[in-house]
Amino acid sequence: MHRQATQREPLRNHTAPDACGKNGDWESIRIFLEIIRSGSFRAAADRLGMSFGVVRRRVVALEQHLGTLLMTRHTGGIRLTAEGERIAAAARQMEIASHAIVRANESMSSQISGNVKISTTEGTGTFWLIPRLVELQRAYPGLLIDFNCTMSPADVSNLEADVSVQLRRPSSPNLKITRLGRLHTMPFAAQSYIDLFGMPKTLEEMGRHRYALHISEQTQAEKLFTELFPGKPWSGLVAMTANTASAHLWSISKGIGIGWLPTYAHLIGGRIVPVEVGPRFKLDVWLAYHPDVTKIARVRRVIDWIKDSFDAKKFPWFGDDFIHPNDLPQSYLGEPLINLFEGFVQHKPVPNDKPGFAA
Repeated sequence: MHRQATQREPLRNHTAPDACGKNGDWESIRIFLEIIRSGSFRAAADRLGMSFGVVRRRVVALEQHLGTLLMTRHTGGIRLTAEGERIAAAARQMEIASHAIVRANESMSSQISGNVKISTTEGTGTFWLIPRLVELQRAYPGLLIDFNCTMSPADVSNLEADVSVQLRRPSSPNLKITRLGRLHTMPFAAQSYIDLFGMPKTLEEMGRHRYALHISEQTQAEKLFTELFPGKPWSGLVAMTANTASAHLWSISKGIGIGWLPTYAHLIGGRIVPVEVGPRFKLDVWLAYHPDVTKIARVRRVIDWIKDSFDAKKFPWFGDDFIHPNDLPQSYLGEPLINLFEGFVQHKPVPNDKPGFAA
């Protein structure tokens, strides 16, 4: 989407008296709204990429210009005054209008070029969408894809991203929401780990093994793991936790412990084997965007590309039904997925009868 409307950039140096100008300053109002959404000055500064001092000065200048106190600070965050509530309501209407202007302006162009911002979970972005991006980029070299890989969903309605791919269904009624597919996960371990500690055959045996967990808001791995081993202390059971999917996959592949991964994980080069016992989880993958962005040709084309990337007819591991990792090579007829990572990982030639497996 339009870079000026979405990019979080530090403000140029302004002094408090002229920060709001004669009729107020939209940038200061935008900061005011971000403080409300974030719940504190510090959190808003982090999200905006500004210093705490700049954020505080802009709000003080806005209050001086309006001649009223907008909010008070408390140990738990901020609290709006009655005047602040009224200003916030008007500011939200200004924000909606400004977004409409941006969308209307960009919808007049039919060219497949320019910036499109995609917000996605770190694993989906790193291991699925980004490696496949070259096909889109070669077809439309004028596109600039801005990936924001994070486990915190972007506020698409507020233009933090043009489109969002996430594992939790968005609740906003103003968004167009599509279920892209289903992510099936099961326990995996490196062969080096199995050689050293053995393959667990029962749930009881699983309680004597070591684990690597991906702790994030959307995966809820911590809750699920606690339910699997109720009352069992993590000390001696959990070897490592990580907040990113890449660190999680790497730790399992290096033999740190057993961990839950998508069923297609070893098709992309992970030197891991499935563990047959233990629960298998499924997570729906959701696509969200504001309906107005489909009027913009480049965003519409990116949305089509994302949908195609999760087509279960092409990529059966995203279907509703669980397919065992050992059966995926027979279900998948496309190019070996390990080729997506060529140049990043070394791999031996893949046997013709097993398309997709790393040797």
